[in-house]
Amino acid sequence: VQLVESGGGLVQAGGSLRLSCAASGITFSIRAMGWYRQAPGKRRELVATITTGSGITNYADSVKGRFTISRDDAKNTMYLQMNSLKSEDTAVYTCNAKKQLYDYWGQGTQVTVSS
Repeated sequence: VQLVESGGGLVQAGGSLRLSCAASGITFSIRAMGWYRQAPGKRRELVATITTGSGITNYADSVKGRFTISRDDAKNTMYLQMNSLKSEDTAVYTCNAKKQLYDYWGQGTQVTVSS
């Protein structure tokens, strides 16, 4: 499974961005996908996840009500709509896919929120 993120960039506080994660390769039996982020000097943290079957979503408390995770199965693509961005959202955002016992990761995309 290969994961490629896009959509990061520089945005002012209060603005919006939409990240995309395109999955390719043998995507059959991916059971869940998600977004993680890591800010400088901090540990990587979970942002949001979505199951591939029922589409159950889960969010970090810090992004609830501002971020929305979704997926387009026909395009094998997952999205993260980020609204009301804050400076503390600045981080490298990385896409994750869980397939059987393995985790797959993208290369990450930088999101910078200026205050």
